[in-house]
Amino acid sequence: MFKALLLEESGKNTHASLQRLNETQLTTGDVLVKVDYSTLNYKDALAITGKGKIVRQWPMVPGIDYAGTVLASDHPDHRIGDEVILTGWGVGEQHWGGLAEKACAKGDWLIPLPAGMSPKRAMAIGTAGFTAMLSLMALEHAGIKPEQGPILVTGATGGVGSVAVRLLAKAGFEVHAATGRPQHADWLRELGASEIVDRADLDKEPAALESQHWAGAIDSVGGRTLARILSQTKMDGAVAACGLAGGVALNTTVMPFILRGVQLIGINSVYMAKEKRIEAWQRLQKSLPLDFEDQAQEFTLEQSIQVAQDMLAGKLKGRVVIQP
Repeated sequence: MFKALLLEESGKNTHASLQRLNETQLTTGDVLVKVDYSTLNYKDALAITGKGKIVRQWPMVPGIDYAGTVLASDHPDHRIGDEVILTGWGVGEQHWGGLAEKACAKGDWLIPLPAGMSPKRAMAIGTAGFTAMLSLMALEHAGIKPEQGPILVTGATGGVGSVAVRLLAKAGFEVHAATGRPQHADWLRELGASEIVDRADLDKEPAALESQHWAGAIDSVGGRTLARILSQTKMDGAVAACGLAGGVALNTTVMPFILRGVQLIGINSVYMAKEKRIEAWQRLQKSLPLDFEDQAQEFTLEQSIQVAQDMLAGKLKGRVVIQP
């Protein structure tokens, strides 16, 4: 038996409760993992509260990522005692996830924990940090360099945004952080932001082209904000789009693309290839401060339902880790 947060469908509502489950209920995959740490992402909060159409199979154990120790394995790449990370692959949506004491996954979904990285550090980074690193790597691949000008980060107090600010600053970029929470401005500057942008200034109907402000951007908002960023991106700039907190529609024109050569790059952290996952995690281990995990907020599995509600209410900042 093991403890898990279980989501069940109740009419049109979602009911979340802490339950004791049997290992025989874990049917996905060929590797059994003892979950040392999980985390609670924005997507998890939507699933737990039922405020987003995240869950595809019922009942569901949420938690789109986790780090832990292999308890049993029928996969050639993983042995008992190995420390592993899982992010993405529909876990917490289509397959039972990491907000539990145990989880089962396909071995091809797992990657080894980088040398020197603890499970808590891995989950302080989590899907959010992994997505932020993939976004930085995408901007680098697009040829964006620090001397070209500032990089805008939207949703800067969130999980992806706050790690992106750190990573960009570490890489030598001038970082402009967009947020609707001015009370966190000093914290964002501590992370490495040189300027704070009011998110309301970006959430306006854009012109086809506007004054050129950004060499690039990492955007976790989408919608009208992304459209405006594109209209303000400099010649030969690039925007990494990795979220949709502000909406899925993108009403823009071809003008930034054909007159300024702007690149819009989609970041798919869910089904990223294993080789690129390993590269990103190794860079994360080297790029983030040694005490990074100490700056995450830690909660228990029992607290996760309230934490999900607080996250959607905008009461939290940065990263959240969950210890089962």
